[in-house]
Amino acid sequence: MTTPQDDLLPATRRALLHRIAVAQTEGRAPSLVAAVVRGGETVWNGARTSVDGHGPDENVQYRIGSITKTFTAVLVLRLRDEGVLGLGDALEKHLPGTGAGEVTIAELLAHTGGLAAESPAPWWERTPGSLRPELSDVLGEKPFRHPVGRRHHYSNPGYTLLGALVEELRGAPWEQLLRREVLEPLGLQRTSGRPQAPHAGGWAVHPWADVMMPEPVQDLGRMAPAGQLWSTTADLARFAVFLIRGDDRVLSAESVREMRTPAAPPEAAELAAGAAYGLGMQILHRDGRTLVGHSGSLPGFLAGLAIGVEDDVAAVVLSNCTSGPPALTVAADLVRIVAEAEPRIPEPWRPMTEVDGSVMELVGQWYWGTQAFGLRLAADGDVALEPLSGIGRRARFRANGDGTWTGLDGYYAGELLRAVRRPDGSVSHLDLGSFVFTRQPYDEGAPVPGGVDPEGWRGIQ
Repeated sequence: MTTPQDDLLPATRRALLHRIAVAQTEGRAPSLVAAVVRGGETVWNGARTSVDGHGPDENVQYRIGSITKTFTAVLVLRLRDEGVLGLGDALEKHLPGTGAGEVTIAELLAHTGGLAAESPAPWWERTPGSLRPELSDVLGEKPFRHPVGRRHHYSNPGYTLLGALVEELRGAPWEQLLRREVLEPLGLQRTSGRPQAPHAGGWAVHPWADVMMPEPVQDLGRMAPAGQLWSTTADLARFAVFLIRGDDRVLSAESVREMRTPAAPPEAAELAAGAAYGLGMQILHRDGRTLVGHSGSLPGFLAGLAIGVEDDVAAVVLSNCTSGPPALTVAADLVRIVAEAEPRIPEPWRPMTEVDGSVMELVGQWYWGTQAFGLRLAADGDVALEPLSGIGRRARFRANGDGTWTGLDGYYAGELLRAVRRPDGSVSHLDLGSFVFTRQPYDEGAPVPGGVDPEGWRGIQ
């Protein structure tokens, strides 16, 4: 018997169902829905509910809370890619008069602006947004809790400022812009600022008794860009594919990769827990793999979106209770179950269709001082420089089209790699941010900072 390429094995499906069943039971959730994406397609949907004969499906809306922030970040990155703003710009340049204008756009996206975690009382998630009609009502008289740029401190008001920034520069309401620029191009027809039938009701479950009561649904007003949205597992599955691959109608693959890259210094506890934050996206290290996505919560609802980019697997978990199942943890577990039970089958190796001889001349072994490195050429024209011992600095480099490469990661991120040639055209050495790499350790024929001992290499006298 053969298994279709896009189907999961029965044992994998049962493991996924078991995980969400345990989450719904132990978390005492009225309902819980989940979906798994692999290879750009939804390959599994699951649901558990406390109501006999009725199970929510992938098209039932739940409130997704702070996953909304990732959508808001996409709108901001679009402005950056269009050249309307720079991530290093101070907020004051584009949105004057807020009282928090010294914070940069990047700091707001990464929660490093030093702003308060919440708006002034009363609790904004459980009161009408009409109580905070102006940005000054959201920020309060003393908006800062920490020096700007010094630490990661999650801030809901910071994303209110980003929403206001988008509105200022586009000249339209945040939700209207989101629908036009993100939701419609990606086909997210069941994602909205207000609930649309069919949708789940939000519940508060008593901590000491198996009883519950409905939570009120509040319009968050100015705070909408931080947590307003309702969505479905089907829509969030499509959004996950976008966050892996990009979509040139919305954001390029390079820009969504930037969103997934750590941009905030983690606190000690976050570092110990393997957590970081990018530009509108959480980054987690779990079970030996890196996951990106976001969690979300509002009274009556919990949400989690976890993406294993290297595994090309993503999972969505939504529930309708104020506290209970750890949605992001459950989503991460669903990714792990699929990735471990059915590892991604790599694409077949294929040779390059054409090769630049001047680049082939550079591949192979090089030395930085006495440390041996290998330079390898990839099919896409990028190169990788790695210590042969497996210990030390390594990096990938993107070709610039002029015979140089720019570092993509690690110590050499942003640094320039170039081959230095002699007058006769032969390669003398590689220059990497002033570091000299030679074909032999401390090669006399290439520049060596500090020189070479005239007696050369020798043993113990």
